[in-house]
Amino acid sequence: MACTLGVPLPVFGAADTLTIGITQFPSTFHPAINLMAAKQYILAMALRPVTDYGHDWKLRCFLCTRLPTIENGLAQRVELADGGTGVAVTYQLHPDATWGDGTPVTSADVVFTWETALREGTGFAAREEYARILKIDVIDAKTFTLHVDRLTYTYNAFGGAILPAHLEAEPAREPAEYRNRTLYDTRPTEPGLWYGPYRITEVASGSHVVLEPNPTWYGEAPAFGRIVVRVIENTAALRANLLSGAVDYVAGQVGFNVDEALAFERDDEGTFDVSFVPSLIYEHVDFNLDSAYFQDRQVRQAMMYAIDRKAFVDALFGGKQQVAHSLMHPLAPGFDPEVRAYAYDPERAAQLLEAAGWSRGSDGIRVNAEGRRLSFPLMTTAGSRVRELVQQVLQAQFREVGVEALIRNEPARVFFGQTVSQRTNPGLNMYAFLSTPEGVPVEMLRSDRIPSEDNGYSGQNFPGYRSDRMDELLDALELELDPDKRNAMWSELQQMYAEDLPAMPLYFRVEPYVVPVWLSGVRPTGHQVPATMWIEEWRAVE
Repeated sequence: MACTLGVPLPVFGAADTLTIGITQFPSTFHPAINLMAAKQYILAMALRPVTDYGHDWKLRCFLCTRLPTIENGLAQRVELADGGTGVAVTYQLHPDATWGDGTPVTSADVVFTWETALREGTGFAAREEYARILKIDVIDAKTFTLHVDRLTYTYNAFGGAILPAHLEAEPAREPAEYRNRTLYDTRPTEPGLWYGPYRITEVASGSHVVLEPNPTWYGEAPAFGRIVVRVIENTAALRANLLSGAVDYVAGQVGFNVDEALAFERDDEGTFDVSFVPSLIYEHVDFNLDSAYFQDRQVRQAMMYAIDRKAFVDALFGGKQQVAHSLMHPLAPGFDPEVRAYAYDPERAAQLLEAAGWSRGSDGIRVNAEGRRLSFPLMTTAGSRVRELVQQVLQAQFREVGVEALIRNEPARVFFGQTVSQRTNPGLNMYAFLSTPEGVPVEMLRSDRIPSEDNGYSGQNFPGYRSDRMDELLDALELELDPDKRNAMWSELQQMYAEDLPAMPLYFRVEPYVVPVWLSGVRPTGHQVPATMWIEEWRAVE
């Protein structure tokens, strides 16, 4: 990753500078590799998707000029040669959309991005979205038609990143080396990588990112002359920086935990507006299903019975967060309130572990017939005080039933960039997923989306979950246009998830926003699209 070494920090607190504090430094700035929340938060200021979800949780255009629908004729059903039904969707890019070096954003960039995503080894996290495109018809420099191999209920969503062909073609020439050669990491300050209201002008690895207005931006002019994103991984230090004025504002999705925001709400004397926004952020613990510890479903279910989620959620978060029983939030379309719930029951946990062949050893830790101890790493991002507290609770409650969890944490860029994405931890990984409203979790659950060296570590099925029935269900869900029929499928999916437990559901996070009273325009969405997608609306007010 390109970075500036030995340079002073930017001058914080300047009149036209907004300094934002976050707790994680991105492991990459490539928009399609590793969908890390901190990266999405920053890149939303410098790029725009073709389509994505707005504050009303409805799909809308960002880079396109009109949302295609079957009703307006820009999307059409297509009968495929195999007898199936596909769809042809026509988009028109904004006529003034231009990369920061003055090169127009064109249909050719869309075609290049699609072709690059399909090349094995390039490491696109959401490769499946591109793999469904059979061909792209270029109508003109700003208009193109996607021919997609299926008609889904989200047929007109095209949230994938667009890459600049004139800059990224050479780095992408060798797919296996693309992760290391992309200009997004070797030269992230290259103006031609960005077409949003801001562009990245400075990167100090692990420290800060500076963005300045993009002169080729086609929309409303942003108000701030500089945006400085400071990375302070320790949330206590982040709080101190906010109180001292070294940081103006702390990002909701990758900033404070609920307890810090509650402290601000309690102690603040009118300097900040504190709010708690329900969100689709799913905090959970992944099992490594290829590990000998967790291949038996009884072990996974035992570990769910071993933890008292309601007690620690209430104690740590003041009742603000909601215990999760599946990967779907109760506010999301398709949520099933009857999904299986695991109440705290250590006796049941012990019974299941015994049935799975794990008996208590002389030191209280369980062993199997071969003498293997039920002992493994429990990992998360270093510096997150609340996650570390949750780890300690889980560690203590696991130990009560004879399971030893060894806490080993890493900086976010290492944890997500290597440990999670390359599945190197044989134990448990705790982190959060962000989703869109009624987004089908294909990347998380489909068997062919397990990252591996062979596929360039693309895909986000990090537990390694494999189920023929789940694959069928995911495929059928997307194709079902009737909401009532989808609800029945969603119910089965949630029940399967709760039974098979590729991950341990913990809770759904609220996004705590601690906004200075002089900053206007910050509007959280509650889903995966960050508030910075509307950064041009942010203003300093009297």
